[in-house]
Amino acid sequence: MVDGPLHGVRVVDLTAMVMGPYCTQIMADMGADVIKVEPPAGDNTRYISVGPAPGMSGVFMNVNRGKRSVVLDLQTEAGTSDLRELIAGADVFIHSMRSKAVSKLGFSYDDVAALNPQIVYTNCYGYGRRGPDADRPAYDDTIQAECGLPAVQEQLTGEATYVGTIMADKVAGLTALYATMMALFHRERTGEGQEVEVSMFETMASFMLVEHANGAMFDPPLGPAVYPRTVAPNRRPYETKDGHIAALIYNDKHWKGFIDAVQPAWNDSAYDTLEQRAHQIDTVYGLVAQTLKERTTAEWLELFRDLQIPAAAMNTPDALFDNAHLNAVGLFETVDTPYGPVRFPGVPTWFSRTPGRVGGGAPELGADTEEVLAEISTRNKTA
Repeated sequence: MVDGPLHGVRVVDLTAMVMGPYCTQIMADMGADVIKVEPPAGDNTRYISVGPAPGMSGVFMNVNRGKRSVVLDLQTEAGTSDLRELIAGADVFIHSMRSKAVSKLGFSYDDVAALNPQIVYTNCYGYGRRGPDADRPAYDDTIQAECGLPAVQEQLTGEATYVGTIMADKVAGLTALYATMMALFHRERTGEGQEVEVSMFETMASFMLVEHANGAMFDPPLGPAVYPRTVAPNRRPYETKDGHIAALIYNDKHWKGFIDAVQPAWNDSAYDTLEQRAHQIDTVYGLVAQTLKERTTAEWLELFRDLQIPAAAMNTPDALFDNAHLNAVGLFETVDTPYGPVRFPGVPTWFSRTPGRVGGGAPELGADTEEVLAEISTRNKTA
């Protein structure tokens, strides 16, 4: 990769699973040279799902695309020595070990900053170090539970469930990305490196409380920590004559257009304004649900399009690969790999001058060890 807004940035990546690798995947897409440091057994994510070869699962290949893999045994002096050399020439050091474990290996922030004072050092934790849960293990499911996701799902559906995506890992990964980029921006202005800490629990608590803090923010509280619209039991894709549709008839213009066009029998002035509807939102959703059963999905989509009401047919993840809009904007990028072409969901952002792109497939375990260590040796000789 020779372009992208992060071209010239070198990242030493000691993360595993999804949170950290998703963060550094985006850095790689944006042109950074991401060196993924793995133990001899490799990142466990290599083995968790279907893939074209052992150790190359689909999840691993997606979140580690465009990176270089270096195997270092950090239980040996040779491994730690090589890592120190890598750190000396890096812009970013990012890891997902527990604080005690990374310190025991000799790579705490103070250790790393002594080697490279300008480095941005990002910790990816389950829980922040300043709290009593600092060294508790954490995975997406446990963080979903602790931040309240299954509880609001229970209010919505009547059953405590996880959401059907590894939301905590991905939101925390995006948070680690923006935090690291802010620290790099500060370094560009001042020359100062610094330590950054991103934890899954704090990130997801903040994420959930964007809307759910609501009345609980005030002193005294004006209500519970919940945004009622999102947990209304009737908030779900609407059933139509032949399938389902998502539609949000939200503001007053949309509501009036819908009522005038459809003339439902239940129309009442008690629902005329957004404020009125918000205070009885589950009833409103239920009434709309009755009416949407009367026509087909295609008929409703045509009407909602005419009224400029946000609406969409219900997709599956499989269907996204054939979505006309996604294909028109070029979201998917096909990359030739040793296992044949791989169609990656690519970069969702657009830059007029420094666009990112998928920089290549994911590396086999240790595929770049010799190359990267040779670069260190050359750099040391010319220093």
